[in-house]
Amino acid sequence: MKKVGIIGAGLSSLYSACFLAKHGYTVDVFEKNEMAGGRSQYFEVDGYVFDMGPSWYWMPELVDSLFEDLGEKRSDYFQLQRLDPSYQVLWKDQTTTKIPANKEALFSMFDSFESNGGQKLERFLADAKTKYDIATESFLENPGLKIGEILKFSVLKNALKLDVFKSVEKDVAKRFTSEKARSILNFPVLFLGDMPGSIPSLYTLMNYADLELGTWYPEGGMNALAAALEKIAVKEGVTFHYNANVDEIVVKDGLAHGIRVGDNIHEFDAVVGGADYHHVEQTLIPKEYRRYSESYWDKRKLAPSSLIYYLGVGEEVPNMEHHNLFFDEDLNNHGKEIYNNPKWPSKPLFYACVPSKTDKDVAPEGHENIFILMPLATDLEDSEETREIYFNMIMDRMEARSGTSIRDHITYKRSFCISDFKSEYNSFKGNAYGLANTLAQTANLKPKMQSKLKNVFYCGQLTVPGPGIPPALISGKIAAKRLIQTT
Repeated sequence: MKKVGIIGAGLSSLYSACFLAKHGYTVDVFEKNEMAGGRSQYFEVDGYVFDMGPSWYWMPELVDSLFEDLGEKRSDYFQLQRLDPSYQVLWKDQTTTKIPANKEALFSMFDSFESNGGQKLERFLADAKTKYDIATESFLENPGLKIGEILKFSVLKNALKLDVFKSVEKDVAKRFTSEKARSILNFPVLFLGDMPGSIPSLYTLMNYADLELGTWYPEGGMNALAAALEKIAVKEGVTFHYNANVDEIVVKDGLAHGIRVGDNIHEFDAVVGGADYHHVEQTLIPKEYRRYSESYWDKRKLAPSSLIYYLGVGEEVPNMEHHNLFFDEDLNNHGKEIYNNPKWPSKPLFYACVPSKTDKDVAPEGHENIFILMPLATDLEDSEETREIYFNMIMDRMEARSGTSIRDHITYKRSFCISDFKSEYNSFKGNAYGLANTLAQTANLKPKMQSKLKNVFYCGQLTVPGPGIPPALISGKIAAKRLIQTT
């Protein structure tokens, strides 16, 4: 029975631990923080339960199939509720658009944006479904190690349908004329690491996930997924070590020999780096065994970081849904201040999640639990003074649209930004979403999941297949399968 050490207890690590344990491996997981989940941790305070990171649950059938791959049923661990409306968009002209879960209502809404908007959307979503099906069947579970993976005839034939050389922006602009339709369809790629004009049209598959498959909420909050995987792992004999910061991957005779935590060395036959790839490779592995240089990493294009606020509010906040997109400022200008000319934004867009609208257990009765996220360039100087400036800027706009003085009723407030991403998650340059999904960083062009050390493997958002909840889980699966095949 081979022994595997896993660094980090984020979603990719948790899935990898479950998969390996199910296949007879002895697995130990080392996590620097006090609980499992990585970016999807949670914390409780004063009767509020705050999910710290991911708040959108998309592609439920993919997640369910990954549970089935473990011989489990997701429904045995938590239930899902489809949100209707999926979310609302608050526009600059003071109007609001609620995105319905019902397809006919969705088509009617697009008809209100422009002539034949519903028919245009129906055709657009049919193409997006084709891309989604091809990507999930032919690409998502490739380890990205050999060019042969993308030179297979079946893959090449399908690749022609993926529009990898056309941008999302061009695809959407070619089909739709109204600004609202274009903004809604460009929205899902905003966190993929570049402007819609630089993201391949392949990623309109996200529109299919958004508008067709729907937005869901897991019973118990977003951490329910991590908690379920932790339960499965423990049931299979995985040992978790919390508050266990890994200091070194110990190398002996050209292979990883173990993991050092403080003065203790834990010996393993193989290691999975599920913590931040850059941190594991550039900090924990001796220099001669690193696949990439620091200059390589500095040239990587990253998806955004985020400024986040966790608020407990002592009264109900009207005119807010579970998910709220504040598109009341210029999208292109904010995007340029993230990607083209990185700086603190002048007039940022932001997102507000109010899970207490759906789940009464995340806040005391009559209170609201509010999570606010503003996309931000990575590696900026981050101070409490700057955070407070943006907090008041955001509150001014939220209070105007909700019609209530939120600031007067705040009972709990916490912020989280670039410096916290670095300290909590060892996040490269404080990124929140991994590498940008540009053409030059897609599939085999991402950092390799196999180390120069033949018994060290990587999973997570900086390697294949990329950021997001289902991709993170799939990354853990791919790394585990590769380990089983090669060690």
